[in-house]
Amino acid sequence: MGIERAGTIRVGDTTVPRFGYGTMRLTGPRIFGPPADRDEAIRVLRRAVELGVRVIDTAWYYGPFVADEILAEALSPYPDDLVLVTKLGGARRDDASWYSALSPDELRAGMEHDLRILGVESIPVVHLRWMPGAVGFTDALGTLLEMQTEGKLGSIGLSNVTEEQIDAAAKETPIATISNEYSVLNRSDDETVARCERDGIAYLPFFPLAASPAGGPRLDQEQVLAEIAQRTGGSVHQVALAWLLARSPAILPIPGTSSVGHLEENLGAADLVLGADDLAALDALA
Repeated sequence: MGIERAGTIRVGDTTVPRFGYGTMRLTGPRIFGPPADRDEAIRVLRRAVELGVRVIDTAWYYGPFVADEILAEALSPYPDDLVLVTKLGGARRDDASWYSALSPDELRAGMEHDLRILGVESIPVVHLRWMPGAVGFTDALGTLLEMQTEGKLGSIGLSNVTEEQIDAAAKETPIATISNEYSVLNRSDDETVARCERDGIAYLPFFPLAASPAGGPRLDQEQVLAEIAQRTGGSVHQVALAWLLARSPAILPIPGTSSVGHLEENLGAADLVLGADDLAALDALA
């Protein structure tokens, strides 16, 4: 296994292997509360770094606080070349529901949560995670720009955004990363992927294995994926991730898991070679 086969990409100020890890699955059901096995969660993070992962995507509201706490326990002090990526813009109620938290006070409180729990003075990349609410997009972006000037974050990324919002942000600041929902079964963001490739922006797809809590098509229900997995000797998940790696050099998958075995399976996608016929069949799923 070697994720270096996926190539490299620039994220913020660092060149990293083009395969990352997302901490969302390190929490309990509904991304709320503690995991069933905290020790395994810690092993997952340490194994990810051992295998070459250098981008870890997290957020204070995963848990809330839980994913950040496990990340800090597992990896602090962090390797010099590890790029932490966090998100601001959402928050949680006691019933595990989500709400938009984009006011200056809410964004600053979220920033302080991440800095305090992760134990750092600045975070390399922070996404403005758009969740429609009472605050406008450019106003929320302005708060992140202020915190960037204050040294609390390095580069600004965007998450769950439209092309129009990307245009608006690009007028104010360089965009380091974009993270929208995208997978072999969900191509709704094709235009943004093409834009990231053209403009040299790293694209971190969330739900890269089509595992959205909102439901929808599932990888294990697609016969084409199963046939390619059988033919190549990989798993359905590996085929889906290998397709993402082949789809664009701008894509940096960040699949999450709470199992070391599943982590190793996911990262094994870098070793899976899909032929032209395989890629054509997967493209046709759109």
